[in-house]
Amino acid sequence: MGYSVGQVSDFAGITVRTLHHYDKTGLLSPTERSAAGYRRYSDADLARLQQILFYRQLGFGLDEIATILEDPQANALGHLRARHRLLNRQIAELHRMVEVAERAMEVRRTGVELTPEERFEVFGEITFDLSYATEADQRWQHSEGYRHAMAQAAAHSKEDWALLMAETAAWRQRLTAAFDAGEPATGETARDLAEEHRQHITRWFTPCPTDMHGRIADDFAADPRAFALVVPPAEQRPGLAPYLRTAVHANAAHRSPTRNT
Repeated sequence: MGYSVGQVSDFAGITVRTLHHYDKTGLLSPTERSAAGYRRYSDADLARLQQILFYRQLGFGLDEIATILEDPQANALGHLRARHRLLNRQIAELHRMVEVAERAMEVRRTGVELTPEERFEVFGEITFDLSYATEADQRWQHSEGYRHAMAQAAAHSKEDWALLMAETAAWRQRLTAAFDAGEPATGETARDLAEEHRQHITRWFTPCPTDMHGRIADDFAADPRAFALVVPPAEQRPGLAPYLRTAVHANAAHRSPTRNT
């Protein structure tokens, strides 16, 4: 007896109106009739519908599908190859758009209000990992210190950032030199470097008491994305992040009021 329009609509997941349109254009017309004279879809019709839906999912227009189905041996492969090339171009364009959106989100998350060209000029190899910036925003969004730091970052000019990064580069050079020379992480040189970093945060972003500095240093040692904000991967050494963390905590202990009484 075949299948009614309503039945085909239900199990194919398309509307009755769509089936009527396919019938009207000649793309898919029911080939059987019931005893009462109603048109019914045969198994062969359903097989053709399955092909139509497959090509529709790939983005083919109805005219293209009709052409392919008229002579599938001659046209299907060529049409599919052309569609494959088009889809790959669309995928590449979507990836590009995702990157643009991520860069825009990155600016919002990090508070750095510079153009991409200015960011490259100022930061060089120092990169802001979007996933880390997003997680940091979620973790610390209710922290007064974090909000203050983001506000300060947004207010910095290109010149401010250039000076800030120059200070960071000079400090980083002294840090790696101390590490390479075998200076103890709890020694005076390493502690002074830790204190210099703490004062740098206070000067450029937000007041940074020693306990807050300790949490930042813990993050440096635990998360490579965080440490890459101060030491780019090309300049890192195994053990440098834990070294800095130890120096920061040693500096905090050295400056503790209970120690000095």
